[in-house]
Amino acid sequence: MTDATPEQIGAAADARLERLRAGLKRRHARETRFKLYGRLAIGAAVVFLVILLARIVEQGHTAFYTHTVTVPVYLDPARVDRAYPQGTNFEQLAAEQQLARWGIQDDEAGSKAAQMRRLFSSELKFVAADLVAKRSDVIGETVPIAAPLSDDADLYLKGEISKETPEDQRRLSNQQIDWLERMQREGVVGSHFNTALFTNGDSTQPELAGVLGAVVGSALMLLVTALIAIPLGVGAAVWLEEFAPKNRWTDIIEVNINNLAAVPSIVYGLLGLALFINWMHLPRASPIVGGLVLALMALPTLIIATRSSLKAVPPSIREAALAMGASRTQTVFSHVLPLAMPGVMTGAIISMAHALGETAPLLLIGMVSFVPGVPHAIDEPVGALPSLIYIWENASERAFHERTAAAIMVLLAFMIVMNAAAIILRRRFERRW
Repeated sequence: MTDATPEQIGAAADARLERLRAGLKRRHARETRFKLYGRLAIGAAVVFLVILLARIVEQGHTAFYTHTVTVPVYLDPARVDRAYPQGTNFEQLAAEQQLARWGIQDDEAGSKAAQMRRLFSSELKFVAADLVAKRSDVIGETVPIAAPLSDDADLYLKGEISKETPEDQRRLSNQQIDWLERMQREGVVGSHFNTALFTNGDSTQPELAGVLGAVVGSALMLLVTALIAIPLGVGAAVWLEEFAPKNRWTDIIEVNINNLAAVPSIVYGLLGLALFINWMHLPRASPIVGGLVLALMALPTLIIATRSSLKAVPPSIREAALAMGASRTQTVFSHVLPLAMPGVMTGAIISMAHALGETAPLLLIGMVSFVPGVPHAIDEPVGALPSLIYIWENASERAFHERTAAAIMVLLAFMIVMNAAAIILRRRFERRW
């Protein structure tokens, strides 16, 4: 028996109740703080993402429009080679005639014409030569020639080059700026959407450079990657999870797959250089080599994600199928794998998105080289969007920097479209099963 009075018992109960309430309050406070930390983390991530995207858009939006100049050019028969118009200096013709229309006398060295010529893109020469090659009867006539402005002139009209900057610190002289503004007042200079950014390949001239070749190269490379990595990765995961015996060898394989997922991507580039180029003699900088290297890099991620999806399928599915007389193969491929397919698609999305953004392996297999054209086969030299961004960012011409940000936006759009297509396929599998 206890000697405690009812009052003492009540007081002890009240104290215990207060301790329970205090503990509950502390747990609720910890939960509230945890939720707050989560919201702050998400908010910080969103803020940094917005800052990143805003910076990219701010730097690259000017690349989506450009300026062209339309000047009348007299195709002097004495200076235009009818048999080989590509050898004619149409830029010099246009510059001299533009100065003559303004009544500006050039010196004996032709320095003023040279300054005027630097306001025009070299595309003017090709446009005029193509016109003469198609219609030789225009020789001796004055025809309007439309061509892009040079990169520096284009940057000035976009506000990227300021007249307030000392003349010795910019590539446009005060006289060239005055001429450019005069042409703009006369209405021969106009701005429009930069279609060349999406229809041209790479170029040494910033005003003519485009991303089409790199986009096609990335698409071909990812096609090779998907055709190799997805079947091999899914097959390896199914065998390891459903059919492989549990012994020392499979344990070694599993450990090595997990280790390979953490190997730096540049190591895969070295492997691709040694194996596919130096030993197998596959074409350097081709989509087939790039696709093989990225497939090797994507395989561990895809295998791990697929095995996790297979493990998530309830064991009762396997037991029910086997109880109904299905074989082990029928159970896996008719019941387990279809149910795991949404997770498999998620793994494929992650691995392909990772492969799309990789740069280091591509640089080692030669995709850092200048490739001006658009590829038509998987064994031709190509560029890729990540390597093109690397090349443009390291270019000396200032106009390439705005195109670098524009190429990043194209890469992000490419990734969003690819991921959206994969998500749609994944949801179809989810609805079906």
